[in-house]
Amino acid sequence: MPHVYELVKDRRVYSIEADRTVLEAARLMMERSIGALPVVGGEGLVGIISERDIMNRVVAVGRQPGTTRVSEVMTARPRTVSSDETIENCLFLMREFGFRHLPICDGKELKGLVSSRDILLRQLSEREAESRKYGT
Repeated sequence: MPHVYELVKDRRVYSIEADRTVLEAARLMMERSIGALPVVGGEGLVGIISERDIMNRVVAVGRQPGTTRVSEVMTARPRTVSSDETIENCLFLMREFGFRHLPICDGKELKGLVSSRDILLRQLSEREAESRKYGT
């Protein structure tokens, strides 16, 4: 199985600064049709914010998205993987710890963000190719 970075290497990495508002994060996610954003600060990756975070930590508890800062509701210090991590291990981490997005970092450099959907689509594509190859 290839390395995880192969899934996202041709994709632009969108991120947001920790001092931005949740409303700005939600709008960026909507405009780009993405479900999560890495949160960056002076020292590189400092967190991640997802649609689920916005629903559970902002909307459901009555906070105001226009005044709530991303840093207040993000998941701080998220688990990351290196660009040479296996897809299989990434899927294990996602399943084991219950998250759907995994930042890919080499040192402090944010290289990408892989989702469980990315992995699922890759696996489906491989199975379809195998079925066509063997006529099953």
